[in-house]
Amino acid sequence: MHRKVRAYIEKKQLMSPDAKVIVALSGGADSVALLHVLLRLDYKCEAVHCNFHLRGDESLRDEAFVREMCHKMGVGLTVADFDTVAYAGEKKISIEMAARDLRYAFFEKTAAEHGADVIAVAHHKDDVAETMLLNLMRGTGIRGLHGIRPKNGMVVRPLLCVERGEIIEYLDRANIAYVTDSTNLKSDYTRNKVRLQILPLMREINPSIVSTLAQTAERMAGAEKIYDKAIEQGKERVVVNGNIDLASLAAEPSPEALLHEILSPLGFNGMQSDDIMNNIDGDSGKEYSSASHTIVRDRGMLLVEKKEGDSPRINMPLPMAGTIETPQGCIVIEQTVFDGKIDKRPSVAMLDCAKLRLPLQVRNVATGDRFRPFGMRGSKLVSDYLTDRKKSIIEKRNQLAVVDAQGEIVWLVGERVASTCAVTTATTDILRMTYTAK
Repeated sequence: MHRKVRAYIEKKQLMSPDAKVIVALSGGADSVALLHVLLRLDYKCEAVHCNFHLRGDESLRDEAFVREMCHKMGVGLTVADFDTVAYAGEKKISIEMAARDLRYAFFEKTAAEHGADVIAVAHHKDDVAETMLLNLMRGTGIRGLHGIRPKNGMVVRPLLCVERGEIIEYLDRANIAYVTDSTNLKSDYTRNKVRLQILPLMREINPSIVSTLAQTAERMAGAEKIYDKAIEQGKERVVVNGNIDLASLAAEPSPEALLHEILSPLGFNGMQSDDIMNNIDGDSGKEYSSASHTIVRDRGMLLVEKKEGDSPRINMPLPMAGTIETPQGCIVIEQTVFDGKIDKRPSVAMLDCAKLRLPLQVRNVATGDRFRPFGMRGSKLVSDYLTDRKKSIIEKRNQLAVVDAQGEIVWLVGERVASTCAVTTATTDILRMTYTAK
């Protein structure tokens, strides 16, 4: 056991021989074996124990056992007491998730206080097998099949090279005491059902099922690295300025998998990704939402927009001089004498003061808005003008317009002024507005 764990630590480069280790010690067989093995391998160990107060007297028994064991072994121990039920209620999460959050936050805090290099936890091969089976039953991709990582940040798992049976045999042979969590013997929880019912049945077919699944998980971890590299290369081909080019996506070996990997970090689930793929040839304007992002299909693109970045609808008065900040950008306004020179940049509007009906306002364009673009005949729907300019649905939604006292558009901001107030050779005074987008 000692040789096997040492070899595994070296193979996976979990920690250096002189590392200072925080050992998560529940008092159960796995964590007790972990502490004994690491001490035998001459690691400098400090133990930590969490009392979640979820099992009444049994929780107190475990803490007392751990305190006595560490005292006899001369191992430093830090104990934390948690009101796990209250924390779960406050955070609106499950008891299991609450315990996990509290546990790892405590481990990291203690490691920092002791200047530890790593935090060792006692997961083993059986845990890998159970996790794989649970993920398969819930539905998973390649990442759900890599099992439990040997190292994740400061957390290391030196016992992933051994099975639960080997751990019990090691403890029994060395006459090392440990406690048993009674909840692990009940089939009330899904993981316990896998452990107590499903795995034993699988062992009847394949006595080495735990090692077989652990080996498969390790192979999948290697395959995942190849997969991740391919996904990143695919993203480079289909993502353009944060949006998704549908023609490029369709040309990929697996458009469905790539789209899912692009959208999953943005909060979109598998069903939404599938729905988007199923409607990939649909009409423009279809929207999809996650908690943080909105996706709009617009012609040959999927436009991705952060919800917190969405510009609110605005309607703000404009002074005759000064600077106005909008969610989209700022507008600098000045009134001056016209010198006959026309600035043709779309970010600049030069309006004939004599033709303006004051006061002016800046607002988002609305459905049905029309204006008379300078240089064009007649009026035009703003939506049609922006379509001709190949503006996306999201850009149209956030487009600003400066309107006069009668609500008529005098400047489509950043685009074009209206012919009704454009400067001419007869203009004397102008209102100059310069727009800088954020």
